[in-house]
Amino acid sequence: MLRWGRTLCLPRRGGAPPKGLPGGSPAPGGAPGRLLRTAAPLSADILRELGLWLGRFGQTLKEQLPTLGSIEGGWTPPGIPPGPRPPEEADVVVVGGGVVGWSVAYWLKALEGRQHGMKVLVVERDPTYSRASTVLSVGGIRQQFSLPENIRMSRFSASFLRNINEHLGVPNEPPIDIQFQPSGYLFLASEQAAARLEATVQLQREEGAQVALLSPTQLKAKFPWIDTEDVAVASYGLEDEGWFDPWTLLTAFRRKATSLGVHSCSGEVRGFIISDEHRVPLRGPASATARIKHVHVHMPDSLEYQPVSCAIVINAAGAWAGQLLEAAGLPGGLCQPPLPIQPRKRYVYSWHCPDGPSFSCPFLIDTTGAYFRRDGFAGNYLGGMSPPEEEEPDPGDLSVDDDFFQEQVWPRLARRVPAFESLRPRGSWAGYYDYNTFDRNGVLGPHPKLVNLFLAAGFSGHGLQHAPAAGRAVAELVVKGRYESLDLQRLGCRRLVEGRPLEEDGVV
Repeated sequence: MLRWGRTLCLPRRGGAPPKGLPGGSPAPGGAPGRLLRTAAPLSADILRELGLWLGRFGQTLKEQLPTLGSIEGGWTPPGIPPGPRPPEEADVVVVGGGVVGWSVAYWLKALEGRQHGMKVLVVERDPTYSRASTVLSVGGIRQQFSLPENIRMSRFSASFLRNINEHLGVPNEPPIDIQFQPSGYLFLASEQAAARLEATVQLQREEGAQVALLSPTQLKAKFPWIDTEDVAVASYGLEDEGWFDPWTLLTAFRRKATSLGVHSCSGEVRGFIISDEHRVPLRGPASATARIKHVHVHMPDSLEYQPVSCAIVINAAGAWAGQLLEAAGLPGGLCQPPLPIQPRKRYVYSWHCPDGPSFSCPFLIDTTGAYFRRDGFAGNYLGGMSPPEEEEPDPGDLSVDDDFFQEQVWPRLARRVPAFESLRPRGSWAGYYDYNTFDRNGVLGPHPKLVNLFLAAGFSGHGLQHAPAAGRAVAELVVKGRYESLDLQRLGCRRLVEGRPLEEDGVV
């Protein structure tokens, strides 16, 4: 049945056929409106008109018939949410369909080893990914961190990406090419920060990372386009560092997880229903615990929501992981300590400079905190800088402050790379860090009060590169009850409860 669209004109019994159709007289047998069967062949003009009319007719049908379950296109009747509806129950609900969420979902099924075992549901509120941190990042990966756990996760992820088709390849689908550019990271340090950088490089080497220390003379010899004034020492990643295409990795995780039986839906989780029997504290309010029985998935562009019963919930909501718990309608005692994860807006600028650094250009982190990398091979570059804490922009939207580039980023980069004095801006965008205000490190593992909630968020700008490792780690806790590949216990919630931050110096 056709509805909610423009009128579809079809020939009626006894009515005239559409313009250009043959048969203005009744067919033999007196059936009005049918095509007249004639002995003479139809002319080329009539056949062409008939083909055009059938094409228009088919397009009209396509536009007017409801197209459900499609994100890419089609028309959906008013009041019916697009995409598949969430099921009434799932074993595991993953809140957040970014690269971390889909990594967790993939590893859950991969470690389970059964095609039709646990039912995993991924809920993503932005199916277009137009505001997703994953696809708005600059795609870097490095081992140059100051925390052993971060170095180990980067090394795990680098190995995973190197063999990505062994992990995420799907039969009868094209091979995955993440377009990895192995140009390395280059950190520059002033005299005041030199000793700290040298100690960090020593730690990275102990963890197996291949990192070189360069004196100003060596730095100038390798990268003659750099002004080495005020640079005391530099660290340069020799392998498994560079950048890649974030969208390709996200799509690969999603495609593989779906092939393993993972379900997904568009919607926003706004509430948890907890079991009554777990509300009574054994040792006072501080020891109160609860178990999540249902999550409420609110449909996009609708007042409707679907309760989904579940055994496990994964909070992989990225920049909104902290807000998820605040808005879930939970008793206050179950949200203590609060999850210190906030959205922080970061600008990325693009520019052209034909005389800028060539193919060997690394991902450079200046002494001032400004950064840039090459974008292709035609003299194009991407870069930016995190603002001071007291100048954080409003994260309410993704508008870009172009004056920040003119006044803060460009002068710093032009001082370091004189060729950039004559750069030409090309464009800009903004994205979100899931910023952990406590210590700028990811929070992984079980929640201290909600016994069946696991956390995978707060990576503060390095979630994309750590997604393969973080996803496996959380999946191991769910499936096996312990870490096996990497020991990431220190990244758990205990440090939040005890007030003991794990400081990371390498947040860009």
